[in-house]
Amino acid sequence: MKYLLYISGLLYLLSFIERRLIYSGFIAGAIYLFLRAETAGRLPITGPHDTLVLFSAFTGIMSLLFEYSKVKDKIPYNLTGLTSAILVLSALFFEPAKAPLPPVLRTFWFELHVVTAFISYALFGAGLITGIAFLLRKELIYEELQYKSILTGYSLFSFSMIAGGIWAFYAWGSFWLWTPKELWTSIVWLFYTLYLHMRVKGINWERVNTFLGMAGFGVVLFTYLGVSLLMKSSHSF
Repeated sequence: MKYLLYISGLLYLLSFIERRLIYSGFIAGAIYLFLRAETAGRLPITGPHDTLVLFSAFTGIMSLLFEYSKVKDKIPYNLTGLTSAILVLSALFFEPAKAPLPPVLRTFWFELHVVTAFISYALFGAGLITGIAFLLRKELIYEELQYKSILTGYSLFSFSMIAGGIWAFYAWGSFWLWTPKELWTSIVWLFYTLYLHMRVKGINWERVNTFLGMAGFGVVLFTYLGVSLLMKSSHSF
């Protein structure tokens, strides 16, 4: 099945030529995830392999934001295709999780927590992409798109944290365990709270706010992969 990941990555890269190939890359990744679910007998949302594919698929479909806003410029589409390609091809460096889900993960709240978290990650990624486009083109539509994508991502991320707390309560009897992942999750939330506060206050610092929105994605990536790979935590994604 891994050939689908190569196809997905290639289609994302070819979207530099024809931007709608981004959606073909998304479909290839979605088919892979469906086949993984069929094989594993569960949603493929544990471990870096599966979650990188999931992250890539959600990032690719974010191109709909630009379609809906009638953006014709190639920059945001190209950046979305490149980001999605890097994510899906990175999944090949990790082995798919084969073990069945432990009892603590067999709950609707865990699945809801993970899926909403990665949709929000993709929206934060859109915040990075639109921020770069704004700095290059100086067009306010990109600054507005950055704000809207981050605001939506922030709302979903907040909901994901609530779902994660409910899952943690059912699994370990506590809503909060003070693990490195949870601490960095709170840092992500506080960072984007700062961005939204500055943006809503109406301070005419478009470049400063744009850089903040872009930097937040670096915090997201460290929270997602850095903490999981470098620190001991109850999370594997």
